[in-house]
Amino acid sequence: MNILVCISKTPDTTAKIAFTEGNTKFDENGVQWIINPYDEWYSLVRAIEIKEKDPSTQIHLITVGGVEVEPILRKALALGGDEAIRVHLNSNDSNEIAEQIAFIVKQGSYDLILTGKETIDYNSSCIGSMLSALLDLPFVSLANHLELNGNTATLIREIEGGEETNEVQLPMVVSCQKGMAEQRIPNMRGIMAARTKPLKIVEPTPTTPLTQIKEFNLPPTKTGVKLIAPDQMDELVRLLKEEAKVI
Repeated sequence: MNILVCISKTPDTTAKIAFTEGNTKFDENGVQWIINPYDEWYSLVRAIEIKEKDPSTQIHLITVGGVEVEPILRKALALGGDEAIRVHLNSNDSNEIAEQIAFIVKQGSYDLILTGKETIDYNSSCIGSMLSALLDLPFVSLANHLELNGNTATLIREIEGGEETNEVQLPMVVSCQKGMAEQRIPNMRGIMAARTKPLKIVEPTPTTPLTQIKEFNLPPTKTGVKLIAPDQMDELVRLLKEEAKVI
């Protein structure tokens, strides 16, 4: 079993968000980068659990980005990945990123490709579906349970009012969400081993981005709340009619 886990870097949730160059570029100064939680906690850890049941399983990690991504790849290797691949390209275009990953997939032989359901920075949920289209593979999105029996994968995903169970033949692409696995912390042995695990740098294949960011905008500053005494119902009604805003 060969598994490819797609890894994305995202700002730490406590990072201060700011923009430069006329709000056209994210200001990375002082930002602490982390593995996108959906990629780490659910996709990667589920791959590790599969390997624990079948030690012959190989887990490869892939990301598209610059040298600043390498520390988070090393952390992913410390958690349990066997080999990492970094495509040397900085891009915010989902299609371009998916094309770079698809090109690598075509050079190898992967039974299962795992992504997180989305990234916590741009909240993009595109890569999994784009990969399945580019590779002509079946795709199940927002899965919270995955079991393997030979070449058959059984997946469960939440739907409106219930659950949906799918049986799919490998190879396939899966986007993972909460419930797929539980967060793990790398131990010292894993951290030491990660230093010597392969991290390949690959030059990007020629692609053309289909989208570009024109401008960033911060959300409106939150205003204070007004407290109304329980015996001031008329004032409450007036405020709801005249000042309250429905968002």
